[in-house]
Amino acid sequence: MSQTDSVATKRAATLELGRRVLRIEAEAVLALVDRIDASFVAAVELILAARGRVIVSGIGKSGHIGRKIAATLASTGTPAYFVHAAEANHGDLGMIARDDVLIVLSNSGEAEELLNIVPLIKRRGGKLIAITGNANSSLARESDVHLDGRVAEEACPLNLAPTASTTAALALGDALAVALLDARGFSASDFAHSHPGGMLGRRLLTHVRDVMRPAAAVPRVSEDAAMTDALLSMTRGGMGMTAILTYQQAVAGIFTDGDLRRAIERGCNFQEDRVRDFMTRNPRTIGPDALAVEAVERMDLHRISQLLVVDEAKVLLGALNTHDLMQARVI
Repeated sequence: MSQTDSVATKRAATLELGRRVLRIEAEAVLALVDRIDASFVAAVELILAARGRVIVSGIGKSGHIGRKIAATLASTGTPAYFVHAAEANHGDLGMIARDDVLIVLSNSGEAEELLNIVPLIKRRGGKLIAITGNANSSLARESDVHLDGRVAEEACPLNLAPTASTTAALALGDALAVALLDARGFSASDFAHSHPGGMLGRRLLTHVRDVMRPAAAVPRVSEDAAMTDALLSMTRGGMGMTAILTYQQAVAGIFTDGDLRRAIERGCNFQEDRVRDFMTRNPRTIGPDALAVEAVERMDLHRISQLLVVDEAKVLLGALNTHDLMQARVI
């Protein structure tokens, strides 16, 4: 075999191994669908009824999965934190109170560090949910609710490294978090307040009023204005448009770069013609209390780059364009 053929063979084998891992892990999660039963409902109800918090614990790779599950629960309306099983045996057990619910993760269900703390938790009146791969294990038997996370095989070619089993446990944790989110009526607004930083927070917490240019800064002319005045207003405003207002300051229309091109095609006399004859009537508008992301969606939907902000009486309150939204890092 030539060196080129050898390299190609190795690459093909690597690709097939990657695909095999994904198939095994996907099948492990899919198998949970038919296996999930009344125990899952019991686990959700146990957490909902708890007056304390949810503590997630595990050791090794299960500990890493437990950290993620605790973080997901906490960010979706269920107060939760992670306690490492080994640390719990050396003082951190004091972080767990009698009204708390403990979720423990162990594929074998026989992790000594977890089994050491379970009697102490139960003695305090705490409740125990176990996610294991063995329904006959010690942890499963000691638990108030057991969730079956067994897998047919690990994705590791040696069938040793925790791979499919940790994926299955993670999926069960996500299922719990989402079911609890739904049961609590956790909203997008609640989610935003748990994620104030970064792009997610900006998209969910930023409102139109936070990014719009105030009415005083919005170019505008009356509907009786000459086209020359509308053009000058649009040029000075730097927004690619000018608002057209009635004498009561309500929005009658908008005159944009596109309207200008169409006016030129129609042979507009800029000195004599009035802007009301070339403006876009009933333009797209938005309220100040709408989320800025709604403005983005509306502009994308209608293929426009500006939006006038109005109150219920259509009085001009402000305006924004794509540049304003980009500057606020909403898009």
